Amino acid sequence: MKIKCPKCKEDAILAMDFSNVKCGSCDLDMSYGEYIKFVAHNVATYSDILGDYTGSTEGHTAGSLDEWD
Repeated sequence: MKIKCPKCKEDAILAMDFSNVKCGSCDLDMSYGEYIKFVAHNVATYSDILGDYTGSTEGHTAGSLDEWD
């Protein structure tokens, strides 16, 4: 399946079993989980969307995406 490469913005290939993402243009090669973390850290639109799933954050610190594991 074709998806947008977060580094070069060209087409990247997501494996049918969602195991990895590869881009022939910039040699990106990472697991799908790493891809999601990379996009969440580097693309503002997606980091904003992730905030929709946190519920109320009043009185709490944000933490980091490294804590997802």
